[in-house]
Amino acid sequence: MPAKFELGTYFDLRFTAGRSVLIGLVTVWAITGVWALALLRIPFLEAFLGGLICAVGHVLMEVFHQFGHAWAARRTGYPMKGVHLWWLLGRSIYPSNEGDLPGSTHIRRALGGPLASALLSIALALLALLFRPWDMSPGWILAFLFLDSLLVFTVGALLPLGFTDGSTLLKWWGK
Repeated sequence: MPAKFELGTYFDLRFTAGRSVLIGLVTVWAITGVWALALLRIPFLEAFLGGLICAVGHVLMEVFHQFGHAWAARRTGYPMKGVHLWWLLGRSIYPSNEGDLPGSTHIRRALGGPLASALLSIALALLALLFRPWDMSPGWILAFLFLDSLLVFTVGALLPLGFTDGSTLLKWWGK
C-alpha cells in the first residue's frame, strides 16, 4: 500500500492523502456511531450509517476549509498548489519557490480556512435547528457536523498548536 494516495486535481489544487486518513475516517465513524447508539439510543443501522455520514462529512469540511485557504491565497497573488490530507486534518501545500513573503500575505492565507469554516458552521447551525429534535436523524448528524465545523475547523484552527492556522498567525503577526 503506498504511503501517499493521489486523489486528483480539482480547481487547480492537487489533492493527496496519507494512509492515516483511513484510520481517521474509521475513528470518526466509530466514535459518532457508538455515541448515537449508546447516548442517543439511535437504532443500530441508523447509527452505523449516520456515523459514516459524519466521517465523510468531517473530511469534506476539511476540504472546504482548505478551499477557504486556497481562495484567500489566490487573492494575495500567491496561490496554493495542493492539499495533503492526513489523519483527521489537512495541510495546505504552497510552491517551494515563492520566496520571502510579507507577514500580511501569510496572515491573509491563514485566515481563509477558519473564515470559510465559520461560514459553514453558521449554515450547519441553521440546518441543525431546522432538523430538530437532535436525537433523531438527520438532526443529530447535522448537530455533530455543526459542532465539528465550529470546534475543529473554526475555533480549533485558530489555536497555536504548532501545525494550525493559529500558529501561522502567531508567527507572522506584526511582521
